[in-house]
Amino acid sequence: MKSMRIRIADMRLLVALFALLVGSGAACADAFSDLRIIRPHVSLPAPDLDLSDLGGRTTRLSDLRGKIVILNFWATFCAPCREELPSLQRLARRYADKGVVVLAVAEDRGGRAAVAPYLKKNGFTLPVLLDPSGAVRKRYEVRVFPMTYIIGRDGHILGLAIGARDWFGAAARRLLDPLINTPP
Repeated sequence: MKSMRIRIADMRLLVALFALLVGSGAACADAFSDLRIIRPHVSLPAPDLDLSDLGGRTTRLSDLRGKIVILNFWATFCAPCREELPSLQRLARRYADKGVVVLAVAEDRGGRAAVAPYLKKNGFTLPVLLDPSGAVRKRYEVRVFPMTYIIGRDGHILGLAIGARDWFGAAARRLLDPLINTPP
């Protein structure tokens, strides 16, 4: 009889472990989790921004309502940023006609003089906005680079990625494709 109790106890332990593994597997299948994106517990509107690009044209986040915005804060002196930028470039190309806008906000104090040569040398053509004063960075509470906000069509923050990601990989597609296919 004693051995039967041990087996039942062992079975309960196995069932509990299995439930734990299945539960964590389901979480891993979630695209936000796969990309290690922090999701807010409360829906918050993204602070508006008003920044110029390299050509002097102004971009306002509020003008992009109805689109999904990938808002990336980076700097040319940041090694992880330089690693991440090619995948953001590919993401921008892949989803440009699907209602996704990638905005790379350059935080170099030198502004255009620091950023333009780097982009040209590396062949980057994605939209780059300049924030040499750091005003928008402060509004978004960016403390490290790179830092990326995913903003929904309604202008609310869907998630935050701290550190470099592969924005062109399968996990990014699993994240963006359902967002694109969800009506506004």
